[in-house]
Amino acid sequence: MSSEIATSKFDGLKWAAVALIVALGVYGNSYFADQSLLYRVLGLLVMAAVALAIALQTEKGHSAWSLIRGARTEIRKVVWPTRQETVQTTLIVVAFVLVVALILWGLDSLLGWLVSLVIA
Repeated sequence: MSSEIATSKFDGLKWAAVALIVALGVYGNSYFADQSLLYRVLGLLVMAAVALAIALQTEKGHSAWSLIRGARTEIRKVVWPTRQETVQTTLIVVAFVLVVALILWGLDSLLGWLVSLVIA
């Protein structure tokens, strides 16, 4: 229990460090604009990795990582449709959209004709 309190006690400091690293990355990228793009990208990747490592040490970071792992596990359980099922479903949707479009066009034409009779 005391380790959980200590962890959440320093979470604010850890998030401040993450924010500082991100800010330094943004500033450094503009400050070193005359340097090679490769070096700037590598520097940003290193800084992002350090910021991510610090963020994962926080309570919210650990919760987010657990959520990502859980989502990955769940997505493996999904039964994805076959190509034939996807094509058939797409054709059904396209046909339905065309039918509804024709119904709305007809209704709009009818109402427009009725309003023109009332106005004229």
